[in-house]
Amino acid sequence: MEATPHLRETVGCLCLAARRAARAITASFDRGLRAHGLRSTQFTLLAVLALKGEQTIGALATIIGADRTTMTRNVALAARRGLVTVARDEADARSRRVAITPGGRSTLEEAFVTWRTVQHTLTEAMGTAAADGLRRIAKDRLAARSGA
Repeated sequence: MEATPHLRETVGCLCLAARRAARAITASFDRGLRAHGLRSTQFTLLAVLALKGEQTIGALATIIGADRTTMTRNVALAARRGLVTVARDEADARSRRVAITPGGRSTLEEAFVTWRTVQHTLTEAMGTAAADGLRRIAKDRLAARSGA
């Protein structure tokens, strides 16, 4: 079956390219961080908690750009490994507050050098302009999602 000529444009679809790139980028970080017993999602969780302090699961989901169900699962995995603690929120018994543990902070610090190397390698591979474009799109999405 011959494709309609104008449909050939879809070969350069940004959505498909972004999905493929996201998987490749995530795999690169996961490979590097594996030596520290982390996945990229856990590294990001620890980094957010180290930078922003204790957060509710809902706030973490918003900051990271994940849904609450995914964030709840990621927090539970990190808690089982002793990287974070989870406690009932004093202000709202339905919420849980997450904090990084000393062991989580230590793991984050050890993994940071590897993260930085992967970050630099990927930025060089895609170019600074493309990396900045990715960050801009992500920042705009976060702002729209949080109502800012």
